[in-house]
Amino acid sequence: MKIKDRSAKSETRTLTIKTAHGRFRTPIFMPVATQASVKAISQEDLREIQADCLLANTYHLYLRPGTDIIQEADGLHSFMNWDRSILTDSGGYQVFSLSHLRKIEDGGVTFKSHHDGSTHHLTPEKVIELQSHLGSDIWTCLDVCPPYPCEREQAAEARRLTKSWANRSIKAYNKTIFNSQLTTRNSQPLIFGILQGSVYPDLRREAAEHLLSLPFDGIAIGGLSVGEPKEKTWEVLDELMPLLPEDKPRYLMGVGTPEDLWEAVERGVDMTDCVWPTRNARNGQVMTSQGKLYIKNAPYRKDNSPLDPNCNCWVCRTYSRAYLSHLYRCRELLSYRLLSFHNLHFLIQLMKNIQMAIDTDTFHEKKSAFLNTYLKSETWTPA
Repeated sequence: MKIKDRSAKSETRTLTIKTAHGRFRTPIFMPVATQASVKAISQEDLREIQADCLLANTYHLYLRPGTDIIQEADGLHSFMNWDRSILTDSGGYQVFSLSHLRKIEDGGVTFKSHHDGSTHHLTPEKVIELQSHLGSDIWTCLDVCPPYPCEREQAAEARRLTKSWANRSIKAYNKTIFNSQLTTRNSQPLIFGILQGSVYPDLRREAAEHLLSLPFDGIAIGGLSVGEPKEKTWEVLDELMPLLPEDKPRYLMGVGTPEDLWEAVERGVDMTDCVWPTRNARNGQVMTSQGKLYIKNAPYRKDNSPLDPNCNCWVCRTYSRAYLSHLYRCRELLSYRLLSFHNLHFLIQLMKNIQMAIDTDTFHEKKSAFLNTYLKSETWTPA
């Protein structure tokens, strides 16, 4: 990892991160390919919008189709025909949010699948093994993600388990790398530790100090965007970010609205991911340079202008709001693809614009200009 530019006026910076499948520059937004697919979007679409890194999920791929099947296909990149970087979430959040009848112990977590009720047991070592089968470029550790709100005792216990599991994950990672005979940093995966502690500053500080004592390649900030007020999110980051080293990427998990990306990057975040742009597209919400719009609303039925006159994606160059409104109203599947493509293009292009603003030390001016237009002109009025 190499810092290329840093703002003189804030914590914003750009990094270049190298993996076995290429280099990418931060700040970066990673589309979520939970089950080896970004919903409604093809890999060809993702290359068109210049997505450089995707996020896939170990929990989901373990349950379906099974990491053994993916391993037999020569890994996740080959399985899904993707030649750029992939980060795999450990699945810790999904274990605690989707599964039922789970039992959390020092050894790991036992849970029942949300698909068929079958019983499974995941340990920190097992999650590392699963990610080695997937062959992803960036691995993460099994963690415990507490809900919001939660009592301090619950957050402290989640931090304690996450700390213990991080120690075990590093040992399992080192053993896996040694046994696979990957002898150079150019060919082995990176590993990120996950930092928990809910909204309690002292727990976050303790978690940060512990992770920095271990040889992680980057820090994933978990336990935010789980229902807390946004001011709490930024308060936690304001306390936390000065504690993190400058030479390691900082990945804020689960953040994806345009306004949140500006706020996160301003505080020194390098990487983000979220299902928000594709989920909202399937609900008819579109991001534009003039604010949000809901394509089903009556004014767009006869509107022959593009979704966003300032966007150069092929959806905006090709189709009108009227046509897209028609498709969505008829529940045509094509509408999900087209709206998802535009929303993802919008966020990825936004991050490239943010990179340029950091390069030219105009971040604050560009942020104010964007938000003044985007938020002031918001047009979210569901029919």
